[in-house]
Amino acid sequence: MIRAYYEIAKSQVKLDFAYGAWFWSSMVSSILQMLVLFYFWRAVYANGPSELHGYKLDDMITYMVVASMIGGYTNGAGGKLAEDIRGGLVAIELMRPYDQLSKLVALDLGGKFGYFLRNTVPILVLAFLFFHINLPPSWGAAAMFPLSTALGVLIGAQFDLLVGIMAFYTVNIWGLRVLRDAVLLFFTGQLVPVMLFPEWLQSVNRFLPFQSMVYVPVSIYTGALRGAEAWVQVGIQAAWLLGVFLLVRWTWSRAMRKVTIFGG
Repeated sequence: MIRAYYEIAKSQVKLDFAYGAWFWSSMVSSILQMLVLFYFWRAVYANGPSELHGYKLDDMITYMVVASMIGGYTNGAGGKLAEDIRGGLVAIELMRPYDQLSKLVALDLGGKFGYFLRNTVPILVLAFLFFHINLPPSWGAAAMFPLSTALGVLIGAQFDLLVGIMAFYTVNIWGLRVLRDAVLLFFTGQLVPVMLFPEWLQSVNRFLPFQSMVYVPVSIYTGALRGAEAWVQVGIQAAWLLGVFLLVRWTWSRAMRKVTIFGG
């Protein structure tokens, strides 16, 4: 069965690379976004304090570049699931010999591999050659960063599936997805670093899964989280991943009862 999901993921990679215009336009869009961020924060520091909450200009540029790269992976297959539900294809998918949610995750992973090649690689080249972003402060941070990033990406993917399942109840989730994008852009720390939030908002955000998607892995990369504190946050990420995964499965099982009732 794992082999089948691997082939599904590979088919998504081939599909992404089949459209050259989309490939190049996406790459150019990501590069332009990085340039906007770079010149924005350079202007902020040129006309303001030399440090913001202990972050100098190179630290902030490093944070924003890494956060933007990770933030591009927080989307998932929720949109595809919602389309299947709205178009009635979900009924056909349920009769096929695989778990639909696992199939959607496989498609999403394939899409993320394509995103890595067309978006992340060019940004990394630009960031290290022209922006001169910092490397992780230690080998421990460099080793922990991929683990924390993977957990954050998986949390985002499961959260997106949860939004997609809402199509069983609302039919059209366009508004929910707009709200989701706005919430993630802000509360994950992708748009503004979490340490710049008011203290009360930081306290609220600690009880939500969003900062585990972006802020935690970026903080590990920059060295803002290190040692035992970093491992505690990775453990919290793992707990959030399990919690969101179980919530998705529970919500999916409830939605399946709704499909059965309508079919009966």
